[in-house]
Amino acid sequence: MDLIEDGPAGNTPEFSVSELSGAVKRMIEGEFGHVRVRGEVGRVSRPRSGHIYLDLKDDRSVISGVMWKGVAARQQTMPEEGMEVIATGRLTTFPGQSKYQIVIDEIRPAGAGALMAMLEKRKAMLQAEGLFAAERKKPLPYLPEIIGVVTSPSGAVIRDILHRLRDRFPRKVLIWPVAVQGANSAPEVARAIEGFNRLTPGGALPRPDLLIVARGGGSVEDLWGFNEEIVARAAAASDIPLISAVGHETDTTLIDYVSDRRAPTPTAAAELAVPVRIELIAAVRDFGARTERAMTLRLETRGQRLRDLARALPRAEDLLDGPRQQLDLHGERLPHALIRLVERRQLRLSQVAGSLRPSVLTRAISVDRQRLSDRSSRIAPALARLVAARREALGRRADRLTPRPIQREIAVQGERLDGLSRRLEEAMTTRRAEMQARLDALARLHETLGYRETLRRGYAVVRGDGHVVTTKAAADGATGLEIEFADGTLKLGGRSSSRKPEKPKPPEQGSLF
Repeated sequence: MDLIEDGPAGNTPEFSVSELSGAVKRMIEGEFGHVRVRGEVGRVSRPRSGHIYLDLKDDRSVISGVMWKGVAARQQTMPEEGMEVIATGRLTTFPGQSKYQIVIDEIRPAGAGALMAMLEKRKAMLQAEGLFAAERKKPLPYLPEIIGVVTSPSGAVIRDILHRLRDRFPRKVLIWPVAVQGANSAPEVARAIEGFNRLTPGGALPRPDLLIVARGGGSVEDLWGFNEEIVARAAAASDIPLISAVGHETDTTLIDYVSDRRAPTPTAAAELAVPVRIELIAAVRDFGARTERAMTLRLETRGQRLRDLARALPRAEDLLDGPRQQLDLHGERLPHALIRLVERRQLRLSQVAGSLRPSVLTRAISVDRQRLSDRSSRIAPALARLVAARREALGRRADRLTPRPIQREIAVQGERLDGLSRRLEEAMTTRRAEMQARLDALARLHETLGYRETLRRGYAVVRGDGHVVTTKAAADGATGLEIEFADGTLKLGGRSSSRKPEKPKPPEQGSLF
């Protein structure tokens, strides 16, 4: 008998896709439960979930990596593209995309060289943006009223700063406590700088006049929070002058380049912030003494100069001698000058009077009369011609003045008046009808809301001695009772009178206006 094979695979077992993916996952996780991988960071993705997805690569291969949100928050250094790192974690697979990846538990730069390369890259980027430019740096206030300090509240740095300020010139200090090392250092320092800038000057918590960002010395990794981009940008955007005092004199961070002044140590930052009070008092006293001596010497010099000039001036009596003599001389010459002037004027008058004879006046008068008669003879024809011209112009205008345009205007305005009268009468009629309808509606409403409608529903009104009775005591005290129903009134002890309530009459037509 021939054997019939089931297929070309023979006895090869069959797997589902999920079974095969699970087997691959168990094998990879079993063989590579804990690995350390060194490589260059490629693509980095930070979605809103807080997880970090990245690629680790070398010159021939690429492996995907993922760092969960909680793990990423504990890292001191965040991965950036182009950074050489050592990643520690475990290999696993992602069946949904048929790929393997490393789940990173820890990531750190591959030595100080990687950190410095990343630092140089950030430094070049910020410098290209102009954040290191000297013209952006603000001058420090000579004597700030309030100093804001961003540092750890429990370290020796804040004690050194306060002690140095107390020795030099005591000032008010506001401390913003932050972490100066670790993953939370950079965001807390950036928030502290922004928070100080948001304070209101003169408010309940006043805004500082000067900021000091300080930390003690340490390794490159310890000081790395002050090399983060968010810290550098927050310091560059600060409107308050800022002194960076991070590490010792040989330590340099990015905040040192963007700050307005760098101090080699936190103590030196306090020295830059305020002058020495005793030296300032001594300088003021020295300036006062020098000013006093200068003023005294100036007054003495001016007094001596004034005395020297006074000796060179002539006496007042000598200055008045010459004018007095001139006045006497002119006073003696004035009467003779007046007499000669009168004589000359009299001579001139006599010469003029000799030429004024009656014949001259007669000739002048005759000439004027002739001129007047000539003008009189010419004015009458001129007036006649003017009157004729005006009459002719008046005649031409009178021809155009006819009553037809006025009559036509009167007819047009009369028609308009008739139209307005008809519209007014129609409006009055419509208004009267509307008011009548409204009055009828109000009358019906009054009748509906009146107490007589209540009487028609079976109620009655009791009156005693002309007043409405609402209690038993009032009814007992009344001499007589009167009960009003819908169809009439009943008097107790007497006969009833049948009457119906009168409907209120509507007002007349003329009473609406």
